[in-house]
Amino acid sequence: MYLPAFLLGLLGSALLLPAADWPQFLGPTRNAIASGADLADTWPKDGPPLAWQHKLGSGWAGPVVAGGKVIVFHRVGNQELVECLEATTGKELWKQAFPTSYVDNFGFDNGPRGTPCIADGRVFVFGANGNLHALDFATGRLLWSTDVQKDFGAGKGFFGFACSPLVEGRALLINAGGKDGAGLAAFDTATGKVLWKANDEEASYSSPIAATIGGQRHAFFFTRHHLISLDPTNGTTRFRFPWGPKMQASVSAAVPVVSGDLVFISAGYGAGAAALRVKAGGVETIWSGEEQLTAQYVTPVLHDGFLYGFEGRVDTGPRPELRCVELATGKVRWNTGRVPHGGIILAGSDLLVAADTGELIRLAADPKGFWEKARAQILGREGRAQPALADGRLFARDKTKLVAVDLRKL
Repeated sequence: MYLPAFLLGLLGSALLLPAADWPQFLGPTRNAIASGADLADTWPKDGPPLAWQHKLGSGWAGPVVAGGKVIVFHRVGNQELVECLEATTGKELWKQAFPTSYVDNFGFDNGPRGTPCIADGRVFVFGANGNLHALDFATGRLLWSTDVQKDFGAGKGFFGFACSPLVEGRALLINAGGKDGAGLAAFDTATGKVLWKANDEEASYSSPIAATIGGQRHAFFFTRHHLISLDPTNGTTRFRFPWGPKMQASVSAAVPVVSGDLVFISAGYGAGAAALRVKAGGVETIWSGEEQLTAQYVTPVLHDGFLYGFEGRVDTGPRPELRCVELATGKVRWNTGRVPHGGIILAGSDLLVAADTGELIRLAADPKGFWEKARAQILGREGRAQPALADGRLFARDKTKLVAVDLRKL
């Protein structure tokens, strides 16, 4: 069901959310759930206002926001650039550049893929060549760097390095894909010293997430062939669950979704999806299959026990469909081909989809049925970066620019 924007005011669907930053991939709790400003009930006829835009180079690294500042990671020529912008105006505050020689084997984008992370007054970025850098958030000054290809013997895989770093306590966690027990790694956020290395796992394109279950802290890594849980303080493996695509020419990119003691994993290329219950010493499968939700690289969003994500691949076959799936059972509640593939954010009881087509689409997160509320063109095509939502402004990018779109209630 589609309602024109001017009718939405009759429904009183304002999004009432406390102000918050968006300091890392998928937001403050790495689940794409936003806490922001009081968002407008409706959008103007021509779409929500554009606050500002900023020219960018290549890359699929999403923006992050903290303390009124936006960090964006992109590539111009043979440099990967980290830029800090004022969130309200787009004014450049500082810029740091690093040399890069990454060339995509398949002719795709040569820019960075991993989204930066802001924590403890520092910015952490992981480039396509496997260069990990820590910068001072206030000034952009380089604090430390490491090269996982050189230091860990990691290979670049199909599409370079793409993990978005996660800070857990004083540890910076990455899906490194190194050799000799360096598949997963943790670094001291202040010094760059290696705190621990674990497993011989080949890296996927997924990023880690941490959660407390049954009184234990877990760091979940979806590697190329396993879901692995580690103790984030020392790298001790809690469990390894064999799972992943059935074909060699494949990637796994969606982040595990955690709810209570359940962990949801999903990937394309014949993998499908699985819901697992974490128990003492391991996990049990609640359900699994290839018919529910095969997320190629966009992480599904969970709301009130229902997952909202894209089924299918963007590069082959029918275009992906947006689906609503019950987490507890795997039952598909509805699906639609009317929403182009893109990054998803949950804001209140609505979903915001920053589509690869450059459209911003707003719809209800409602298991009873698909209900589109509004859409607007905010970017060009070929944008694959996950957006950010902070203080009522949506920050999204394509391959030429970053935009700040004002969604606040006036």
